[in-house]
Amino acid sequence: MKYICLGYMEANKFETMPESERNAFVDGCFASDDVLRKNGHFAGGEALHPASSAVTLRFRGGNVLVTDGPYAETKEQLGGILILEARDLNHAIQLMSKHPGVRGGPFEIRPAADLTEMIRDSERRRSTTKG
Repeated sequence: MKYICLGYMEANKFETMPESERNAFVDGCFASDDVLRKNGHFAGGEALHPASSAVTLRFRGGNVLVTDGPYAETKEQLGGILILEARDLNHAIQLMSKHPGVRGGPFEIRPAADLTEMIRDSERRRSTTKG
């Protein structure tokens, strides 16, 4: 089963780390990703640019509104995602507990939803309305 791991970090924490500390952190994270990959648990991942580069879309009054910045003002901001293959939630927790990224900030772990049936149902509905 896939688990989405959302990694958070205080704004500017990474940028203000001494270079040697930042390099050790990054190298540790990538080494851990390599172990996950080697053992078939790394299904994907991406780092994000700072939250200051984000835009948020909201649907209000029939229109899409675009605002600068992340969805919520918080001390910690989403820094990246990691997608794990794990047997269950406890296994995902065990895998992420060993990842150095957890030292940078909290990780939220959620099971990925299997939308296969929902997609199939939607495709069936849409195909009957086209003709």
